[in-house]
Amino acid sequence: MAKLLFIFNPRSGKGLIKNHILEILDIFTKSGYDVTVRPTQAKLDAYDYICANAGEYDRIVISGGDGTLNEGVKGMMSFPQTERKPIGYIPAGTANDFAATLNIPKNMEKAAHLAASGIPFACDIGDFNGKTFNYVAAFGAFTDVSYDTPQEIKNAIGHAAYLIEGIKRLPSLPSYRVKIKYDGGEIDEDVFLCIILNATSLAGFLSTERLMRVSLCDGLFEMLVFRRTVNPLEVQSVLASLLKGESEGEGYTIVKSSRFEITSSEGIKWTLDGEYGGETSRAEIKVLPSAVSFIVDEESADAIGGAAANK
Repeated sequence: MAKLLFIFNPRSGKGLIKNHILEILDIFTKSGYDVTVRPTQAKLDAYDYICANAGEYDRIVISGGDGTLNEGVKGMMSFPQTERKPIGYIPAGTANDFAATLNIPKNMEKAAHLAASGIPFACDIGDFNGKTFNYVAAFGAFTDVSYDTPQEIKNAIGHAAYLIEGIKRLPSLPSYRVKIKYDGGEIDEDVFLCIILNATSLAGFLSTERLMRVSLCDGLFEMLVFRRTVNPLEVQSVLASLLKGESEGEGYTIVKSSRFEITSSEGIKWTLDGEYGGETSRAEIKVLPSAVSFIVDEESADAIGGAAANK
């Protein structure tokens, strides 16, 4: 009998996983798996447990927010590529951007069925100064909202928590003088927000698929660079252009690359998959092609990977 490890974060989102746990376990069991359950006990528990035990299982399923999934992928990356097990995901966080990118259902029972019976899809993973991230590395305006907003507030009001915290910071948006080198180009100017990602959704509301053709297995990440703005009205104008799906606009630049080198004269705080990623004046980011497999349905695998063949 195939063995499945189910790791879940009981505090993610509004803690709703507790209302679905029996149904989820029943789905796994009826799908023919011998199931081991691990509720996370503290930060990095998912990472530590996978590092120590993943080799004993045929499939890993993780439930939580983007941060919990990040820990799980980091744990899987500790194994040689040929020994990495496919990861199923049951989203239970506030934004769940990566789940939206993978077309994983929001309904937990449907997501559990997919995690048990879907197919592996080999996905590119990011490397940030030796740290792995699943879908986004960013610095600048608003990027600390996801990890600075208390979990209790995020649980209570969801996406509105990010919006409220972001609005509070509009009057004092900082900018950073940076040099960004990427495949075939360079940017040297004041930047107030830089986002490097491999996703079709960002912050739960912005569709990056409308801005650029995104493939999760083409060896490339997309970078959105927002140049220095003078006042909140300019920020509003830029956001309006993005929401309309305009791939180019006054105030921002979009490029694709397999690597990025970002340097500045001062330390910059980064966020990786919504968690604090450290402060540095030099960031080297590279794409690790097809590094980890996620469980998706066949139609979604074609959609999120098919664009690679057409580039």
